[in-house]
Amino acid sequence: MSDLDETALSRWMGSISALPDTPVSIEKFSGGQSNPTYRIDAVEGKYVLRRKPFGPLLPSAHAVEREFELLSALHPTGFPVPRPIALCQDPTVIGSAFYLMEMVEGRTFWDGALPDLSKADRGHCYGAMIDVAARLHSIDPGAICLGSFGRPGNYMQRQVERWTRQYRLSQTDDVPEIEKLIEWLPRTLPEQSGVAIIHGDYRIDNLIFAPETPDVLAVLDWELATLGDPLADFTYLAMCWVLPSDGRAGLAGVDFAESGIPTLDEAVARYCTASGRTDLPDLDWYFAYNLFRAAGIIQGIKRRLIEGNASSSQALETVAKLPIFAQTAWAHARRAGAADV
Repeated sequence: MSDLDETALSRWMGSISALPDTPVSIEKFSGGQSNPTYRIDAVEGKYVLRRKPFGPLLPSAHAVEREFELLSALHPTGFPVPRPIALCQDPTVIGSAFYLMEMVEGRTFWDGALPDLSKADRGHCYGAMIDVAARLHSIDPGAICLGSFGRPGNYMQRQVERWTRQYRLSQTDDVPEIEKLIEWLPRTLPEQSGVAIIHGDYRIDNLIFAPETPDVLAVLDWELATLGDPLADFTYLAMCWVLPSDGRAGLAGVDFAESGIPTLDEAVARYCTASGRTDLPDLDWYFAYNLFRAAGIIQGIKRRLIEGNASSSQALETVAKLPIFAQTAWAHARRAGAADV
């Protein structure tokens, strides 16, 4: 049983010339907190549908239209993304805009420690993930008609302003560390390292790996993608190394030598090699920013949970992490030079 109007969806699918297919079953994926995502088994194929959440939304959030635009530009390049099929911007069909893409079948790893893999395969999976990030950041946005996908300049300033605004719009209580970050981050912005297509939520559970090899078949969940500083994107991934290993993407506490997973220094070195960089400056500043941003996202989930619109059964568990993210963000800010006031 799904919360979609299956009759209306079936009628719409039948109207798409590239998709003369009829749904047989629809199942909502349990993972993810943002745009509700569904598996559709149809007569002739398997598809995935991404829609905007139910209920009131924050400005500029959940832009599935932008996701579809990005997939449509990236897929022809051979970059590993699902093949986009059709976009529907008519909210009368299922209640909001949505798009349909191919179903990519493979392995999704929810636990970043990769407990079910061999030591060698763990290392290969992390190496592949880092290399794919560097590959994304090497794509010229203008060459694939994405030159206007975002404003390229002053990225960090705009992002700090955006996530401060988003946090304020969804704020439900006072978190002292967040208040200090809101004051400190705008005063200490690093110089932008370049302009690239950035995913915005790049981590291991947003990838699909091949069934038998550590190859990345698809990068998913492009809701936060834009043009901006590639270091912000990679350091969001690197943040996993400083978050607790709790069965999700976090890796702090993992025995890297025993597990085969690269250390943070090794991950940074691999990204630098793959992207042609010599080093990654201001790592603690970027960790503070990315954790602040993650706290803002969690605050939005908390607001939707209170309003009854959270799209995942894991929302309560995620919301409980807000204080941890805020405290860890401020700890990195202090390592980057922030002073307690």
